[in-house]
Parts: sequence; structure tokens; C-alpha cells
Amino acid sequence: MNEQVILVDKDDLPIGQMEKMEAHEKGALHRAFSVFIFNSNHELLLQQRAINKYHSGGLWTNTCCSHPRVEENNLDAANRRLLEEMGMVCDLRYLFSFTYRADFEDGLTEHELDHVFFGLSDDLPKINRDEVESYKYIDLTSLKQDIELHPELYTSWLKICLNKVISHLKG
Repeated sequence: MNEQVILVDKDDLPIGQMEKMEAHEKGALHRAFSVFIFNSNHELLLQQRAINKYHSGGLWTNTCCSHPRVEENNLDAANRRLLEEMGMVCDLRYLFSFTYRADFEDGLTEHELDHVFFGLSDDLPKINRDEVESYKYIDLTSLKQDIELHPELYTSWLKICLNKVISHLKG
């Protein structure tokens, strides 16, 4: 079965659904979520996307991200993917959403209204090798510095929302 994404308008109201790859080929605005898990040392758990992902393979990004299924709420979807990708269960808290568009060299486009969730856990991930190549913990100051030095190693959505993540943590 082809995975469907929820097409939305700029106010996050559903306007239909589309097969995931078609949405990325057409650059259609769709609903997504991103999860940021921090440990008690205030370090962010990053994942390195599996090399064989349909885009951004091998790049470092937030703990996990994906799309809710049709008739699945964002929090349930975030919890599902956190377990599927990282083998973790964590209390998640919604903090903000943002819209972004990123074009990739392979012709695909991410155009997402992304809902961001935060959690706190000292559990080590048990990664799904089909989704995740590796993981590491990093403090936000070091992450920002490394993104400035090596932006090509990180996903576009992480680079776009990181400052907003940091401002919410300080607030």
C-alpha cells in the first residue's frame, strides 16, 4: 500500500490526501511532525538518516520526523514514529509549528507544515536500521557551530527550525 500524506492549507486545515512520493514530486503542502528528545544533560538526540532514504540519506537531523497517517493525530503519529525509528517511548509535548519548503537535487521537494514535539529521556535508542544509520547526543551550542562549519551534513528542516527550537527552550 502506498503511504498517503495529509494535504493542508496554510492554516493546517486538511484539503485532501496524496501518495507521499507524488506530494514530494509536486511540492504539495502537507502535514508533518518533528520530534526533539533531550537527555538530562540538555543534549539533543540526533539521528543520521539511513543512507537509502528517498532524500537526505546519510544526513544528521532531529530525533525523528515523519508524516501523520490519515485520521491519525499528530501526537499519536509522533509517538508511533519515535518507537518505530528510535525504539523509544517518551512523554512528548507540542511546542510550535512552522512551514517550510526545501528543494532537493533529486527533484523532490519537501513542503511541509511541521508540528514540533519535545521530550526528555535518558533512555538509549534502539535504532531501526531501515530508517536510521546512527545516532549521537550533542549540546545545542556545539550543534549550531557544527551546522555553521558543515551545513551539508544536516537536513534542511533541522537548519530551518533550530533557532526556533532554541528560543522555545530558553522561554
